[in-house]
Amino acid sequence: MKKIITTTKAPAPIGPYNQAILTGNTLYTSGQIAIHPETGALVLDDIKTETIQVMQNLKAILEEVHMSFENVIKTTIFLSDMNNFAQVNEVYGSYFNDATAPARETVAVAALPKFVNVEISVIAVQ
Repeated sequence: MKKIITTTKAPAPIGPYNQAILTGNTLYTSGQIAIHPETGALVLDDIKTETIQVMQNLKAILEEVHMSFENVIKTTIFLSDMNNFAQVNEVYGSYFNDATAPARETVAVAALPKFVNVEISVIAVQ
C-alpha cells in the first residue's frame, strides 16, 4: 500500500505528482528543485545556493517521515550543465557521511523544470 507524503516545509508540486510516496518502509521522493517552500520563489543566486535549497527541500520531506540522509540508499542528480558538477557535488557531499553515502547517478539533461540548473531525487529506507 502506498501513502502520500506531503509537508509544507518543502515546495508544493507544480504538476500531477506528490512530494513523495512511502510504500512499506521505502520512501520515493519526486525530484526537488530550488523552490523556497515559504515564498514559492526560485533560489538561483548561484549553483551552490541552488543546490543547498534542493537538499533542504529533500531534508524536509525525509523528516516528515522521521528519516534523515542516513536513510537514503539511492539518489539521482540531473544537471543542465556538467560544468556545475564539482560545485553541486561539494554541497551534496556535505549532507552525507562518505562511509555510508548512497548509490547515485548524475545525468546531464537539456533542460529542467522552470529552467533550473539542478534537480535531485532520493530513495530512502527506514
